[in-house]
Amino acid sequence: MEGRNLLLLVLTGLRIWLLPGAGASDDDHSEHTHRVSTSQCGEYSNQVLEDGMCRLIATLPQLDDQRCPDMFRCTDEVSYWLHENEERKQQILALRETVSELQEELRNHRHRVKVLELQTEEKNRVNSSLEQRFHELEEHYVEASTLLHIQGSLIYDLQAQIHNLTLLVEKVKRNPGCMINIVRTSPLISAQEALHPEVQHVRNCPIDCASIYYNGVRRSGVYTVVPSLGAMPVEVYCDMDTEGGGWTVIQRRQDGTVNFDRSWKEYKEGFGDLHSEYWLGNEHIHDLTSQGDYSLRIDLEDWNGKHKYALYQSFRVDDEDTQYRLHVSGHSGTAEDSFSWYHDKQGFSTPDTGNICAEISHGGWWYHQCFYANLNGIYYKGGRYSPKGRNPLGPDGIVWFTWKESDYYSLRKVSMMIRPRTFRPHLSP
Repeated sequence: MEGRNLLLLVLTGLRIWLLPGAGASDDDHSEHTHRVSTSQCGEYSNQVLEDGMCRLIATLPQLDDQRCPDMFRCTDEVSYWLHENEERKQQILALRETVSELQEELRNHRHRVKVLELQTEEKNRVNSSLEQRFHELEEHYVEASTLLHIQGSLIYDLQAQIHNLTLLVEKVKRNPGCMINIVRTSPLISAQEALHPEVQHVRNCPIDCASIYYNGVRRSGVYTVVPSLGAMPVEVYCDMDTEGGGWTVIQRRQDGTVNFDRSWKEYKEGFGDLHSEYWLGNEHIHDLTSQGDYSLRIDLEDWNGKHKYALYQSFRVDDEDTQYRLHVSGHSGTAEDSFSWYHDKQGFSTPDTGNICAEISHGGWWYHQCFYANLNGIYYKGGRYSPKGRNPLGPDGIVWFTWKESDYYSLRKVSMMIRPRTFRPHLSP
């Protein structure tokens, strides 16, 4: 290039073009161009561009041993921009340091937030555990309170029973002849032996459930009584809940588990289970009702769960010589009378005695051509039944005609119980 070199320098905020001198002309520069010419070091020009950059154009001779003057000094504009660029560098460095510090502080904040989150989770777990424990303690407290209430009731009941037993023991001490509820008479003892002065009953023995009630026992269940005329102990079920209690239950039907198609001897002595279905026995019923004036209550329930009852002010059964003839009168209650008006003064019959009504009905009862009430018939589930294919001679269910007005409706539950006509319940044990 005619003994000249092209040198390009790029500085921050500054462009420098070193061009051959022969190719430069005045038309290549703007109106802000300054030109300098030297004989030994060539010439140069500078120009301020629109974007604020400084443009230098210089032509240099190739002089190996010639030292050129310092002619690359920028104009005021160039100095200004170099100064600005330096300040911006410093600002950028300061900003970088600030950003680095902020980043470090942010990392520290994040670490503290993470620690706080972990502490919060731990507190939440502790709180949840405490709440669950508190809930469990509440449940235990409720259970303990319930058990305490039950135990208190049991203790109160036991105290009442102990008090009643204490009174009974004191009574026995004063007249120790009756020990029947403590040591029962052996069933091997004959009736003649039982009449011996050493074993015959004493007047302070309970003669029925009303006597047991008056002795302070108010819980329904099975007890032993000694009828005053029979002198033989007999187990009975005492109803201490119905209409004041004191009832001696002589018959019950409730589920059909016991067959009531029995012989004369079985109806005489009794059969079944005192806790479910049974017939107490005609001989025991005679002994009980012959020691005073007794009332009879008959409770009825149909297959819809409806209840009715019939109450008779007077009830008595004669001895076996009269076929346990029935005496019943004085009806009242929610069930119309189907018993006294038709069956009063009738003797007892069973299928093996030759009575056609007992044979048709498959049970023992005070039949009279044949019945309007029959509580010892066949247990039919569901209520209405048909005798076809089983017994074409007539109905044989558990019947109370004036309630259902049908011989072919068998009741679901029935019971017969007696107590003294003069019985009056006590208000407190």
